[in-house]
Amino acid sequence: MNKIFETHAHYDARQFDGDREEVLNSAYEAGIEKIVNVSSSLASCEKSVELSQKFPFVYAAVGVHPDEVGALNEDTFAWMKNLYANEKVVAVGEIGLDYYWNTEPHAVQKQWFIKQLHLARELNLPVIVHSRDAAADTLEVIKEYGKGLRGVIHCFSYSAELAMEYVKLGYYIGVGGVVTFPNGRKLKEVVQAVPLEWIVLETDCPYLSPAPNRGKRNVSGNLVYIAQEIAELKGVGYGQVVLQTWKNAEKLYAI
Repeated sequence: MNKIFETHAHYDARQFDGDREEVLNSAYEAGIEKIVNVSSSLASCEKSVELSQKFPFVYAAVGVHPDEVGALNEDTFAWMKNLYANEKVVAVGEIGLDYYWNTEPHAVQKQWFIKQLHLARELNLPVIVHSRDAAADTLEVIKEYGKGLRGVIHCFSYSAELAMEYVKLGYYIGVGGVVTFPNGRKLKEVVQAVPLEWIVLETDCPYLSPAPNRGKRNVSGNLVYIAQEIAELKGVGYGQVVLQTWKNAEKLYAI
């Protein structure tokens, strides 16, 4: 059986409150042998670390999403920083810019994005970057403050040309369920353009279920459909996609 690495999940989300343990154990039994649970808010930072303690195959990323940076100040940032002492915390994330929801002013988003990039450098950890409707500003920040860091542009939604810019900077491209959508043409083009050595698999569960489960709660087992689509787009075997993306994720997270 091909083991699969889930690089981006949110099992602390309320959608899993009724069956979290069962879903996680089922994923592991189905071959999802490593899962990185990614934080978005201060509360989820703590929950992600707790999950990593409870399940041997779960790791945590600690960071604050651009929509949630209003909760950050020097005190809460110092509190969050203490969580990195846990050896199962493997990344800073998810961090970045979100100009779609515009929950926080752009200047505030940038301030905490940059501060968290500095933190990743200080801790020698990779970053998980969220970027929505903020292509130019994200690239500008990464070029200035994120050069030389390991990282992934999660749920990549821009052009193949921009994807290759990030690859040149040493960043992986996170590919999820959108690649299976009939209207996911742009991401399909990204997958065709980016070398397999720079792609990692992610669900972003409970969100963005791939076809044939679109509209349902997403789970890590759906990575199979994402890997199958990538294999088809690149004209390679499914096993090759799973093996290479596993190696990529291990390299990204150093685990």
